[in-house]
Amino acid sequence: MDGGGVTNISDDHVVASGDIIKVELDGDGVFWAGETVQPSQNCTIRLIVLKDEGSAAARQSALEVFHRLGTTGEGIERYRMVALDVPPDADLPRIRKLLEHGEGQGWWHWEEGCVTAAWNATGSG
Repeated sequence: MDGGGVTNISDDHVVASGDIIKVELDGDGVFWAGETVQPSQNCTIRLIVLKDEGSAAARQSALEVFHRLGTTGEGIERYRMVALDVPPDADLPRIRKLLEHGEGQGWWHWEEGCVTAAWNATGSG
């Protein structure tokens, strides 16, 4: 694929950083993500940052606090969003606790993009 990566991922297919996926080429020459061949065991968590109206400083602050718990990620200005890559050796219970605390404080809304059984085991339900 000349290092270009997958062009499109359908709404019903979720992937995390490091997942190995099968790709399909359509008639227009566009690559689409297919089934996951080998999951990475990483999770993807998305935050919409509400604090300071999702300013660059607020997004960076969120990235830094989660980085201390073992994540990496990036901020996306257009959507006031932070995408977290959560590896399996990160402190999953503390990450979940911080996500829930921050949402309760009105700092962000968050959602699970792609998660693992280990992540699900940290839930209270």
